[in-house]
Order: sequence, then structure tokens, then C-alpha cells
Amino acid sequence: MADTAQTVTDERLKQEGFGARLMKRPELGAIAGVILVTAFFLITADSTMFTLSGIMNFMTPAAQLGILAIGAAMLMIGGEFDLSIGSMVAFAGLIFGACVVTLGLPLILAIPLTLAVAAGLGAVNGVIVLKTGLPSFIVTLAFLFILRGASLVGLKLASGGSTQLRGVRDAVEGDWLAPMFSGDAFGPIFAWLAQIGLIDTFKNGTPKVPGIPVEILWFIALALVATYVLLRTPQGNWIFASGGDRNAASNSGVPVRKVKISLFMVTALCGALVAIITVMDAGSTDARRGFMKEFEAIIAAVIGGCLLTGGYGSAIGAFFGAIIFGMVTIGLTYTDFDQDWFQIFLGGMLLIAVLFNNYIRKRVTGER
Repeated sequence: MADTAQTVTDERLKQEGFGARLMKRPELGAIAGVILVTAFFLITADSTMFTLSGIMNFMTPAAQLGILAIGAAMLMIGGEFDLSIGSMVAFAGLIFGACVVTLGLPLILAIPLTLAVAAGLGAVNGVIVLKTGLPSFIVTLAFLFILRGASLVGLKLASGGSTQLRGVRDAVEGDWLAPMFSGDAFGPIFAWLAQIGLIDTFKNGTPKVPGIPVEILWFIALALVATYVLLRTPQGNWIFASGGDRNAASNSGVPVRKVKISLFMVTALCGALVAIITVMDAGSTDARRGFMKEFEAIIAAVIGGCLLTGGYGSAIGAFFGAIIFGMVTIGLTYTDFDQDWFQIFLGGMLLIAVLFNNYIRKRVTGER
């Protein structure tokens, strides 16, 4: 007699529906926000906003902010803040500009040196927070002013009294590394697409979009790497554990101190990367570079699903949160609305995101 296969179900296991799993995803709010903002501009904005050139126009600032937001998101998931990331953009820009203009170093030396200085300062932030027990909000707020002031003083010394250091574009011209951090990628492909009529061209036949700005490629690559680390590696589990319950994580063998210091370093490196890209694109650096970006990066991370209490969030959510910023910042120029509405939008989106994330957290944890 053939044995009859029986399926034994464990009554302690509860099958969770697709809708319930979807509601627990931290990036849900950001994706919904992108859809709503896109629908809004499809109705109110000029149709050129969603042409290829229009998309590149709003994706470029979104990418620059998004690189910062992804670093900020990972740090927030780990349970800490970094309010100095905007000032780090200015200070790293000073270091990079001084390396290539004042010292005449090639990019193969200037870029690693700039990144090393940024990583070192990030580690200092982390060590102070962990050694003193002070909130990272306070420590990095102090570094916000320290780095901004150091940028101002350093630029005056490097430029002979000016708050701007020029000559970067001439200094890096012809360097083999320059195309990786400045300009547009895939130029020949876009030229070919223009020749066969798939993208718009100017009257002389050159494509209106010469390529993909390199910051967009860095933005996408960083989002993919950060998502892989968070979701597919032990280090990602350590980050979530360190932000969720530091003591429990430490008792479980998670190297909490190393994780948090590493996250401060990653955030600082993101600031340095944005500094290198923007300084090379502009051909100069100044003391106001990255001004207020620390708050915009944190807001983008919160819109993307990061909790202010740590232990929950998503790099992909920060990715979409930055795209929302880029769409609204540039999209308002395609409408008849006053540009000052952007500030109102900023506060409204932050409040809505915090309320939504708080609701999701209670659903996930079962709190009342």
C-alpha cells in the first residue's frame, strides 16, 4: 500500500499576506510619494519636464542629494545622526581643490587623499560619540560649525583672501580619472541615438542630452551596493541590530562600536564624493558648498522610511526620497507656482513621513 503523504502544519506559524508584507516595507512611503509627485507634475507642469532632457535636469540634483541621503540613511538605521555632512562637502571640497590647484597633485593622489581626510573626520565623530556617550546630534552639530569655519578659513589661506578657489577645471583637464567624476557618460551612444532620431537634437544635429551625468551613475551604484549590504550581508544585520537595541546587539556578539564608527566614516565619504563631483563640475569650490544639505539628506532618508529612533529603514527608500526632492526642486520651474512653495513642501513631506513611519512602526512592533 502506498504511503499517503501528509502535510503537517505548525499552528504557531502564521502565514502573512502580500499586503501585510508590503505595508512593512520602509520604502513604501517614498515610492508612493514619487507616484503622487509625478502625477502632480504631469497635470501642472510643462510637458518638457518629462522629456529625456527634463528628466536629466531633475535627476542631477537628486543624485547629488541622494548620495548624501544614502549615507545618512545607513547611519540612521544604525541609530545615529550626522549633522555635519553638508559642511563635510565644503571641507572636502577645500581639501580636493587645494590638492589639485595649490599642490598640483594628479587625481589619482588627490581623490584618495580627500577621501582619507573625510573618513578620518568621520571616525573622529564616531569615536567622540561612543567615548563620551553624548548624543550624535550634539557632537555632529558642533562639527557642522567647525568644518564650515575651517572651510572658510582654509579657502582664504589657499586663495589669498577669497572664499572661492578657482582653477580646478584647468588643473584636472586631460587627467585620465576625470571622466569618472565629471561630465557625461556614454556620449558616443547618445550621439548615435541622436543620429537615428531616437532622441532630440539641436539644429546643428548634436543631441540635447549628450550623455548621463556621472553623478547619476554613482547614485544608482551606491544605492545598489548599500541595499545589498543591508539586506544580504552579516554587516547589514549588524547595522539593523546596532540601531534597534545596542545593548542586546552587543550581548549577541555584534561589534557595535566598530559598526557605528564605520557608518560615520561611510557618511563622511559620501560627503567627500559629492564634493569631488560638484567641484569638478563647477571648476571651483567655495565655503557655502553643501549648505543645508545635512538637513535635506536626513529628510530624504526619513521620507525613505528611516525611523528617527534607528533600527529601521532602507537605502532604496532614501533613493526615492532624493528623487522626490529633485523632482520638486526642478519641477516647480516648469510650473506657474512660486518657488518658495518648496520650503512648505519640505516641512509637509517631513511631517507626513514621520507620521507614516510611526504608524508603520506600531504595526510592525504591535505597539498601541
